[in-house]
Amino acid sequence: MSDPVAATNLGEDSGSTGPANEGKRSWTERLVSPALGRHPERRQSFTSTSGVDIDRLYTPEDAAGQDYARDLGYPGEFPFTRGIQPTMYRGRFWTMRQYAGFGTAEETNTRFKLLLEAGQTGLSTAFDLPTQMGFDSDHSMAMGEVGRVGVAIDSVDDMRTLLDGIPLDRVSTSMTINATASILLAFYIAVADERGIDRKSLSGTIQNDILKEYIARGTYVFPVEPSLRMITDIFAFCHAEVPRWNTISISGYHIREAGATAAQEIAFTFANAMEYVARALDAGLPIDKFAPRLSFFFASHNDLFEEVAKFRAARRLYARLMRERFGAGDEAAKLRFHTQTGGVTLQAQQPLNNVVRVTVQAMAAALGGTQSLHTNGYDEALSLPTAAAATLALRTQQVLAYESGIGDTVDPLAGSYYVESLTDALEEKARGYLDRIEEIGGAAEAIAYMQEEIHRAAYEFQIAVENGDKTIVGVNKFKGQEEKLDLGQPDFSALEQSQRTKLAGIKAGRDDAEVRARLEAVRAAARGTENLMPRIVDAAKAMVTLGEISDALRAEWGVYRPV
Repeated sequence: MSDPVAATNLGEDSGSTGPANEGKRSWTERLVSPALGRHPERRQSFTSTSGVDIDRLYTPEDAAGQDYARDLGYPGEFPFTRGIQPTMYRGRFWTMRQYAGFGTAEETNTRFKLLLEAGQTGLSTAFDLPTQMGFDSDHSMAMGEVGRVGVAIDSVDDMRTLLDGIPLDRVSTSMTINATASILLAFYIAVADERGIDRKSLSGTIQNDILKEYIARGTYVFPVEPSLRMITDIFAFCHAEVPRWNTISISGYHIREAGATAAQEIAFTFANAMEYVARALDAGLPIDKFAPRLSFFFASHNDLFEEVAKFRAARRLYARLMRERFGAGDEAAKLRFHTQTGGVTLQAQQPLNNVVRVTVQAMAAALGGTQSLHTNGYDEALSLPTAAAATLALRTQQVLAYESGIGDTVDPLAGSYYVESLTDALEEKARGYLDRIEEIGGAAEAIAYMQEEIHRAAYEFQIAVENGDKTIVGVNKFKGQEEKLDLGQPDFSALEQSQRTKLAGIKAGRDDAEVRARLEAVRAAARGTENLMPRIVDAAKAMVTLGEISDALRAEWGVYRPV
C-alpha cells in the first residue's frame, strides 16, 4: 500500500538493548525457535489493517519511549488518550443510539418508539437517497428510491409525523444528513417552535460533513465553497439559537466504509476537521466557542486491538492538533465521538455470524471510550434491519454495558505493551497522511489524493480476501448451509405512491405567494453573505419543500461535478 509513513517496526529486531529485549532474545532462542520447528506460525508476517507490523510478543521496551503525563495523562485531562471524562462509564454508560429510518415517517416513528421502549437512550435517523440529494419524492430522480434506504422527508409535515410523541426537550436526536443538513435541521426547529419548545433545550446532531461526501460517499449536491459556507452558517446560527446542538459530526465512518484503513480513517477525518475549523475561524467564530460542539463519527471493525488503539490515538492526536494549530483550550480539544459498528463488515452469507462481528466491534468501541454507539442489525447486508434484528443489536449493547464489567474501570487496556505500541504507531501513521494533505493545500484541495489512497486500500483488502490471505468466516472459509431469514420488507411501490399523493396535497393546500416569497429570500441570502439558516427556517414554516429549497440553492450555486 502506498503510504507516506513506512510501516512502524515493532518487531524484535528494533535494535533496543534494554533488559526486557535481552530476555526476549533469550526466550526466542530457548523456546520460540524449537517451537517454530515443530509448529510454524500461521503466516510469515502479521500486520494490522493499517500496515503496522505486529510482533510476536510485546515487552516494556516497546512502550519505553512513552512519557505518562505527556502521552497518556489522566482521564478528563489533556491529551485525553484515556478518555474525555474523568470517570467515563462509572458515571453513566455511553448513549445507546440505534440508527432507524424506514420507508415513511409513520413507520419510522413507530420504530423510534419501539426502540425507546426497549431502552434506547437517543434517536438516530437515516434518510432515503432523494432526501439526501435534495429531491422531493415526486421528482423524476426519486423514482424507485423513495423510502428504500431510510425515511422520506419532503416537508415539515413529514418531520411532524416523524417526531410525533417524541419529547424533543428530553431525547437527543441525531440525523445522518449532509448536503441538505440545513433543511432537515430547519424542519426540526420548526416542529419544536410549533410545540412551544425552547430552542435552547434541543439537543442532537446533524452530520453536516460535506467533505467526506466528495471523498468517499457521494451524496453531495452543491460545489465545495458554497457547501463550506453553509456549514459555517449553521455553526453561527446554532451557537446563537440552538446552543446544545452538535452542528457537525465529522465522519470517519463513511471513509472507512469506502475501504480506508484505521490510520487513514483517523487522518482523513481530521484533515476534514482542520478544514472546517479554519473556515469557522475565517468566518469570525472563536475557537473555544464553537469547537466544543464539534463531534465525530467513527467506525468500529473486527480487529479488536487495532480499533481500541485507533480510538485512543485519535483522541490524543486531535487534542494535539487543536492545540498546535489553533491554540484551542482543553474543552475545544476534546474528541467527542459516536461509533457505529462496521456496515461493510457485515456479510450476506451466514448472516447470523454478524451478531458475533457486531459484538466484537461494540466491545472495541466501549474499550476505546466512545460517547455513543450504534450496533448494526445482523440482517443489514440483505435489507433494512427488521425490528427483531434492531432489538437484538440494542440488547448486545445492553449486555456489554450491564453484564460484562466493561465499564467498571476507565480505559482498562491502558498499559498493555501491545495496545500502547499500537496506539503510538497509528498516531504516527495518521500524522504522515496529514502532513501530505497539508503539502497539497488542505482537505478541500486534497480530495483526489484521499480518494486514491482509499481506493488502493480497498483494492488490496479485497485481493487479500480473494486469495485467502484474509479470512472472512462463511465467505471464503468455513462455508456451510445458508440461513433463510424473513426480511419482511415493505411494498416500496405503494409506499412511493403514498408519499407522492401526500406531497401533492401539501402543495395544493399552501399559500403559493408566500412560498415564492420565502424561496426568493433564500436565493437572495445565497447570493449574498447573510446567514442562510433563518431564511430556510422561515421557508420550512411556510411548507416549502426540501426539493424546492434545494432547487433555489442549485439555481444560485450550481452543482458539484467530480473532476
